[in-house]
Formats: sequence, structure tokens, C-alpha cells
Amino acid sequence: MKSKSKIYLLLLLVFMTTGLFAQDSRNDKFNQGVSLYSSANYQEALDKWMDLYNTGYRSAKLNYNIANAYFKLQNIPAAILFYERAYLLDPADEDINYNLQIARTMIVDRFQEIPELFFVRWYNVISLLISSNAWALLSLFAFLICLISVSIYIYSTRYLYKVLGFWFAVSMLIISSFSFALSHRNKGLVSDSQKGIIFSPVVSGKSSPDNSGTDLFVLHEGTKVTIEDQVGEWYEIRLSDGNKGWVPLNSLDII
Repeated sequence: MKSKSKIYLLLLLVFMTTGLFAQDSRNDKFNQGVSLYSSANYQEALDKWMDLYNTGYRSAKLNYNIANAYFKLQNIPAAILFYERAYLLDPADEDINYNLQIARTMIVDRFQEIPELFFVRWYNVISLLISSNAWALLSLFAFLICLISVSIYIYSTRYLYKVLGFWFAVSMLIISSFSFALSHRNKGLVSDSQKGIIFSPVVSGKSSPDNSGTDLFVLHEGTKVTIEDQVGEWYEIRLSDGNKGWVPLNSLDII
């Protein structure tokens, strides 16, 4: 038993050391990018940050800095793409919002947006306050408290405890359900956003998913669209004004 305990402890120490080493390595690469950016070496800074991004590491701060580097290099579509990705991870950050609005003023297309219902907007903002996993853990914790409260309600012999147990169980069940819904919404917005940024300098929205389709509208790089469907090498997209059309897959990048 003692030998097994020592092995488990050794494995735990190795895991923690590896995690700390990886974190230090990420911090070093990120800070190297910051130094290069401060010295106006924007391409070199971007290369450092993209190396970090391509390892699978994600953070609003990293996405924001990548977007700033792209903006300095006059790659507006890529800047908008990463500002949007940063916004999904931290929608309350004023710098991200401000720079995203500045970048949007530099694109050609202007569409009248269909206003989003205020309660839908607030629901999305609340869901993005913490991660999907954090909402899921909160939901699980609230559900466990709900079960404990139900047990108190069923087995307690005192009337006061029964009343408190009942209403606490109801409250925790509501919190658990709402947190689960927010977790699902957060995942939909961040991981499966179905939003994209046009990267082709000019692309026509077609009436059908083939080159023989009628041209419905023309889009320019940097425009944000919603992806509705995919058929072969074509995406069906919806514009902010509600119009729909088909564009080639390679004409946009998903947020």
C-alpha cells in the first residue's frame, strides 16, 4: 500500500511540475511577443503569439494581442476575427469592444442590422461572464444541494425544517436549471458560434450552392456573417440585415 501511495504521489508531482512548466513556457512566449510588439516588431510579435495560439491555448488577452498585431499590419479581416474571438471570452472588456468598433469602421460593407431583443442580448452577456465548464459545475453543485434539501424535507420531523427544505430545494433546482442553460448557451456562443468573417477581397452571395447561381449581393473582406447551412464546398450565410445567400467555404473564417 505504501509503495502505491508513493507512486500516486510521484505521478501527482510530475503532473503538477509539467503543468507549471507549460504555464511558464506560455508566459515566456507571450511576454516575448509583448516585448517585440512594444518595439514595433509587429510581425515577429504576431508569430510568437500565433505559435502559442496554435498549441491550443486560448485566452481573451492572447486573442486581443493577436488582433492588435494584425491591425498594425493592416490585416483588418484577421484583426476583426481575433477581436471577435476575444470578445466571446471577455465581452465586458472595454478595450476589446473599443478596438473592435474601430476595426469595423475600416471595412467597406454597411448593413442595417436587425436589432436583437434586449433580453436575448442580456442572456448572452450573462452566459459569457464565466466559462461553460464553470456554469456546468455550478449547475451540478446546485443540484446536489437540491437533493440534500429534498432529503431534509422528506425525513425531517420539524415543520420549520420541512418548509425551509422545500423552498430551498425549489430555489436550488431553479438555479441548477438556469446554470445548465447558461452553460449550453456559452458553449454555443464560444465553441459553436456559427459566425464568420469574410476574408476574400470580394465575394458574391449566390442564390444556390454553385457558381451558376444568381448573384444576390456582393460582400467585401471583414464583413461578419452568420452561417446557416453547409452543402459541399459552400456555406449558406445570413447577413445582419436578414438577407441570405451562398458563398464558397474558403471565402470566410469561422469565429
